[in-house]
Formats: sequence, structure tokens, C-alpha cells
Amino acid sequence: MVRKYKIYIDENMPSQLARGLHALQQPQNAKDGFEIEVLSIKEVFGQGAQDEDWIPKVGAENGIVITQDFNIQLQKHQRELYKESGVGIFFLSTPSKSGFQYWDFVKKLINEWDDIKKIVRKNKTPFAYRASSKKSFERVE
Repeated sequence: MVRKYKIYIDENMPSQLARGLHALQQPQNAKDGFEIEVLSIKEVFGQGAQDEDWIPKVGAENGIVITQDFNIQLQKHQRELYKESGVGIFFLSTPSKSGFQYWDFVKKLINEWDDIKKIVRKNKTPFAYRASSKKSFERVE
């Protein structure tokens, strides 16, 4: 049986990125020996969905989230919620308060995609990793 993973792009990132990564990943799935479906939280759960609403739903699917919202890690109740729900999470720290420039963000995510896939395959959910514009993903406790 082929292992399947759902990776959600948070609404603080363009939903076009989720669709683009999904399309780019599809021909690679057979070669990788596992299947990745990339989805947009905004498109699946709706614009403005509260973290407390979508986190348990993503966790019920053993899903993984890519987000720029490190507050999920900093706020105790949200951190406990994603851990209890069994969500894997990748935090991308922005280079400034204004966030990533669009194409810088796209390039960063594409450059990290192979590492994201390796981390997803090697780790059971829940887990958390964090990367910055200059650093690759490192585990967050």
C-alpha cells in the first residue's frame, strides 16, 4: 500500500502555491514511492477559519501544515492542540515584520521541498520544524 500524506498550506500563504506544489508533486509521487497531496487551508476550511477549528481536522487526517504563524508554537493552548491532534507542522519564519516577498517565499519553499518530504517520511506526527529565510528546517521542541 502506498503511504499518503496531506500537506496543507496555511491561509497566510497564497492558495495558488498549494495548487502549484500539488501539480508539481504529482508526477514525482510514483518515483518517490509515496503520495503527497498539497492543499490550501483557505480552500478546504474557508477564509478566516480559526486555528482551533482546522487543527483538529488536519490532525484527524495525520496531516501536516506549512505556516508562517509561529504564534501557534508560542501560544500554549495552540501548541498543545496541534500536539494532541497529531499535526506535523513546518514554521517558516519571515525575514521581516512585513513577511516574505512573494517570489522569495516561493523560492524558499521550493528549495526546502525535498527536505520537507524527508522530514515527513521520517517523523510520526505530531512534530514541529522551523526554518528562516537563511536557515533550513530544524526541529522545534
